[in-house]
Amino acid sequence: MTSKVVTVQDVAIVAGVSTATVSRALSKPEKVNTATREKVMAAVRVTGYRINQTARNLRKKEAGAVVALVPNLGNPFFSSILSGIESVLAKEGLSLLVVDILQTSFRREQAYDYLSMNQADGLLVLDGTLDLTNLNDGSVSSELPPVVYCCEWGTDPRFGSVRVDNHQGSQLAVSHLYTLGHEAIGLVRGPAENRLTAARQEGFESAISEYALPLREEWLIDGDFSLDAGVQAAHRWCALDERPTAMFCMSDEIAFGFISELDRLGFSVPTDVSVIGFDDIAIAERFIPSLTTIRQPRFRIGQEAAGKLLRRIAGEVENRAESEDAARRTVLPVELIERRSTAPVSEKQRAL
Repeated sequence: MTSKVVTVQDVAIVAGVSTATVSRALSKPEKVNTATREKVMAAVRVTGYRINQTARNLRKKEAGAVVALVPNLGNPFFSSILSGIESVLAKEGLSLLVVDILQTSFRREQAYDYLSMNQADGLLVLDGTLDLTNLNDGSVSSELPPVVYCCEWGTDPRFGSVRVDNHQGSQLAVSHLYTLGHEAIGLVRGPAENRLTAARQEGFESAISEYALPLREEWLIDGDFSLDAGVQAAHRWCALDERPTAMFCMSDEIAFGFISELDRLGFSVPTDVSVIGFDDIAIAERFIPSLTTIRQPRFRIGQEAAGKLLRRIAGEVENRAESEDAARRTVLPVELIERRSTAPVSEKQRAL
């Protein structure tokens, strides 16, 4: 295909069906049998067809909706971000459709289908592991649909992203623990394949090196961002011959699991070990003990991501004064929130 506007006729030719069937498959898919519908959608992806693709501004709102792809709606981390997104979209008369990709066996092709079938004007992606490179299968022109990553980022640098300075957050965590006298500091990591994990570990190791602190492999515990990861990490910490006097958990959920399991095993936070998390979700302030953590401005993240997506839908060039790369990426600062889960290292801890 050339860069000309792709028509229904082009889709019909590739699919081997009539234009009426194509129109019906796109507007009323429930009235077309599965095999035919799949042929039409395959042809849509091959040709790069988009309904009303010349009407790409907010005044003509094609679908009147934006889709947010969320890795796990059960995780309270995402609620404030979605609220921030909704606050911006509502002002423009756009609806927010939320898809839990963990529960729906989501496939990459479905992201393109949302756009090509006029179900959404753009995508907000809250999962950096979802690879949307060549979203239109690379079969047509290089034009990309409006996509913005939120909190994370993908491998395709052409997509926009809004996230926090994860490197800075880890440095703040280590610096806080160091000022409390902790020199043996451990880490509970997030998922191995996640970019947040890599960025936060880089910041952690950088700060450890800056303060000339020991970095022992047995103090670096694998996990994910879940409560269960914290539970497992607590058992790993207990089994160590030399235990760190402080632990940095890459998410609040990890920290909650870690602290609660230590309590069950007869240990106390921060008496036996100081614990710091990352995110500052709502329960962090009410947890016992209240959690010292790195605050992500989650509502603002949602607002910034929605605004960036709307500008892309409208076809606006972002921030001409900056480089294209800087305009695509928005990196927000984080903040250390000190609470009761961290305390100065005790003489008892020093002696262990």
